[in-house]
Amino acid sequence: MGVLTFTEEHTSAVCPSRIFKASILDANNLIPKLLPQVIKSMEFIQGTGGPGSIKQISFAEGSNLSSLKYRIDELNEETYTYNYTVIEGDALTDKLEKITHEVKLKAAPGGGTVSKVTSTYYTKGDFELKEEEVKAGKERVLGVYKVVEAYLLNNSEAYA
Repeated sequence: MGVLTFTEEHTSAVCPSRIFKASILDANNLIPKLLPQVIKSMEFIQGTGGPGSIKQISFAEGSNLSSLKYRIDELNEETYTYNYTVIEGDALTDKLEKITHEVKLKAAPGGGTVSKVTSTYYTKGDFELKEEEVKAGKERVLGVYKVVEAYLLNNSEAYA
C-alpha cells in the first residue's frame, strides 16, 4: 500500500464559525440547495453527525460520480476541526483503499478564515497515485467551498 498526502490552504473573508456551521454542521441541508446540479442529497445513514457517523452523498444525474460514503472521525465545534474518511463510492475506484481528510479552520489575522485541508490517499497494492490524478477531485471540493463562501458573503445573517 502506498500513501500520498496533499495539504492545501485557502483564505476567506468569512469567520471560521460561520464557515464551519454552513459547510460542515448544516452541509446536508445547505449544499444540495446551493448546488442541486451537482449534489442530489447528503444524509446520515448511520449516527447523527458525531464521530462514527456515516454520511452518504448522492450526486446529481450527469455527474461522473454517483455516490460516496464517508465516516466522521472527529468533529470539534470549538477548534473548528473536522476529520473524515471516504470508505466507499466512485471516488475510491479499484485502486484506492481509502481517503482521509483533515479540515482545520482558524481565524486569519485581520479577520476571516484560513482553511487548511490535508488529504491522504491510501492506494492498494503497488499502484502509484499521481498528483494530477487527484486534481479534479480537489477542484470540485474547492468549488463547493467557494459556493458556500459566496452564499455567506451575500447573506450576512446566515449562520451568524
